[in-house]
Amino acid sequence: MALPPAAGRLLVGLGIDSVDISRLAQMLERRRSMAERLFTPGERSYAARLRNPAPSLAARFAAKEATMKALGVGLGALDLTDVDVRRSGVGPPSLHVTGRGGSLAASLGVTGWMVSLTHTETVASAVVAALG
Repeated sequence: MALPPAAGRLLVGLGIDSVDISRLAQMLERRRSMAERLFTPGERSYAARLRNPAPSLAARFAAKEATMKALGVGLGALDLTDVDVRRSGVGPPSLHVTGRGGSLAASLGVTGWMVSLTHTETVASAVVAALG
């Protein structure tokens, strides 16, 4: 039996966040350029293929904030596009942290990530574990 990716690793930090889906959708509708500041090209491309991209984008925004919490910092400490939630076929999403976020993670001894996303009709949530 294969061990999960976290097996034998230390938990460096843990973050959780929830986002109101309709509120995020309204903000993105009012300010179309906001999506480029909040989401990576890959995240925007993935969401654009969906019938309703708002839940996916809200879950990814929650993951970005949960990542900051796992690193022990708040908004402004890293660019939101430093955090990239990726999907590759079936299976769980993966989290990639680069730029200032990647530098901060490395300084804390983070060598990997686990992310879980979920949403209802109204709320999207994410849990992020920073592993060392």
